[in-house]
Amino acid sequence: MMAAPEEYSIAQTPITAHAFSADRQEVCLSLNTNEAQILRKQGSEWKTVETLAEHDKVITSIDWAPNSNRIVTASQDRNAYVWTQSPDPLTGHMVWKPTLVLLRINRAATYVRWSPHEDKFAVASGARAIAICSFDPESDWWVSRQLKKPIRSTVLSVDWHPNNVLLAAGSADMKARVFSAYIKDVDKKPQASVWGEKLPFNTLCGEYGSSSGGWVHNVGFSPSGDVLAFASHDSSITIVYPGGPAAFTIKQTTLPYVSLTWTSEDSLVAAGHDCQPVLFQGTASGWKAIGSLDDTTAPKSSGLGRASPIGKLNSAAFNTFRNADMRGQSSTAGLPGAGAGTDGELLTVHQNTITSVRAYEGAPSQVTRVSTSGVDGKLVIWQVAAAGGLAGRMGALRV
Repeated sequence: MMAAPEEYSIAQTPITAHAFSADRQEVCLSLNTNEAQILRKQGSEWKTVETLAEHDKVITSIDWAPNSNRIVTASQDRNAYVWTQSPDPLTGHMVWKPTLVLLRINRAATYVRWSPHEDKFAVASGARAIAICSFDPESDWWVSRQLKKPIRSTVLSVDWHPNNVLLAAGSADMKARVFSAYIKDVDKKPQASVWGEKLPFNTLCGEYGSSSGGWVHNVGFSPSGDVLAFASHDSSITIVYPGGPAAFTIKQTTLPYVSLTWTSEDSLVAAGHDCQPVLFQGTASGWKAIGSLDDTTAPKSSGLGRASPIGKLNSAAFNTFRNADMRGQSSTAGLPGAGAGTDGELLTVHQNTITSVRAYEGAPSQVTRVSTSGVDGKLVIWQVAAAGGLAGRMGALRV
């Protein structure tokens, strides 16, 4: 029997992005607004302890560097900020101070991730470009160089290779690509890998198409960096072995996945519009879906009633309107939907799309727990079970 996931109802609004601190005692998240909130675990609840307010438009992505303890936020206002903690000169309390990053993009920033050495970060954008940002000590700010060719549309996600130089990117032109983001004054010369040897900036090391022409929502390097996975809008997961050369595409009959994270060299967890995280496993000889981390055999308590400030309005009629508003659910009998209980509640812990899945506990090569956040305003921490414990759950996936 698998341990039940830790489930927290953070808000009544979507969580667009989340990132935990290194000790997992704090989480930084955006509730679909232009502010990022830092919440601290107090007992069994998360309480807001600080609000990071500098952006003008919705924050699209957040990343928290575990070693340097810096937070980077990216937003639709075309800006990114690096937040560092320093003592307030008046009170002495530690506060988060922003530093503007010169991105030089003319469309929204969509995704941001720190490099493994935390001396660079990559910002994806709608400007058909990825800004590779590094700190310039002379000017005392973050400057960027852009990866542009041959990107043809909005870049939706990025992921760094463990060598701190290569960068994977997934975009709306139906392609996943691997670039060199080598910056002369920052990086040491990288060792040769399966992706290539000579790697000047903007070298295209690999380009892979989605099987049925779907947007590439998310990309991820395996812990070794020798394998690439990407999730497409055609409800597929593709695993690429460049040294093979082999690519495996797992097509699902579920709704598309929008986020994924590797849990070991031969397994990953993906999640998205189907409201449940799914474990995939395989090797260079083949991949398959193992099962859902969610037990979908019984309706969940959605937590909406508990967290609701509505009070006496918690009636059947009001719940019908609220479900239609928050989950896009209709109470009309006979309509097809994502397996729901008798009260219209989904049989999954998340009651709406999962927007992000991230490693929570364990070394990169052996992640034992992952965290997910979703449009339902929930933050959930899951055990990554052994394959045997999930085999019986394949039925719930309707594959």
